Amino acid sequence: MASETPTTPPPAWDSERLSRDPHKDSEKAERVQAMFSAIAHAYDLNNRVHSMGLDQAWRRRAVAESGPVEGADVLDAACGTGDLAAHYARAGARSVVGLDYTKAMLEVARTKALREGGAVGAIRFVEGDALRLPYSDAAFDIVSIAFGIRNVTDPVMAISQFRRVLRPSGRLAILEFSRPRSVLVRAAHGLYTRRIMPWTASWLAADRSGAYRYLPRSVETFLDAAQLADSLRECGFATVAQHRLAFGTCTLTIGRIASA
Repeated sequence: MASETPTTPPPAWDSERLSRDPHKDSEKAERVQAMFSAIAHAYDLNNRVHSMGLDQAWRRRAVAESGPVEGADVLDAACGTGDLAAHYARAGARSVVGLDYTKAMLEVARTKALREGGAVGAIRFVEGDALRLPYSDAAFDIVSIAFGIRNVTDPVMAISQFRRVLRPSGRLAILEFSRPRSVLVRAAHGLYTRRIMPWTASWLAADRSGAYRYLPRSVETFLDAAQLADSLRECGFATVAQHRLAFGTCTLTIGRIASA
């Protein structure tokens, strides 16, 4: 009897699905998890290459703007491979929890943290859902999420959860890709993200999940920066500040809740 030939799983995101709004896909959560499982091994490499190293500078800015960090309890939601969580640990946070929905990303994060040791090695990585945070009210001083709010099925519910677990005077830091205001920058960035990056990133990751074609489409169809700021206010954040980075291709949103 002939042995069965292994079959390649279908892509998480194909052209037909991406022709529609991926945020309205009924299977979005499962497809996002599948694509991150497929690219976890090359996630850091692609981040460095395709942001030209700026992704780490953006994370450091998020830490600085959400301070004071020293002595704070921090939750980094959708932590991925742990880069932002590590920056908070190095900045003197008392405790850092990195939470993510994808086991493969957490495995990379744990390996990196143990290799570095020290404060970074003490980060606690937890598998969990940003829409159902497994923490009591007022458990953290800072909540952060880098390039992840776009990937949850209900961003407003996630923001509400972040607000719930923050203490009085707590801060929320959201890093997310955004659409540049400048027509010229928007055109150049669109060419890069729609035509060049999906090909080179997929090649580097040997990826067939469609992750790097999902990325630009998910940015195009997501809330713009002003709508995201409004969502924070609706969820009870007293003040919201935004910092446009890299000619507006990325936006850092900082929400602060009132003191007791």
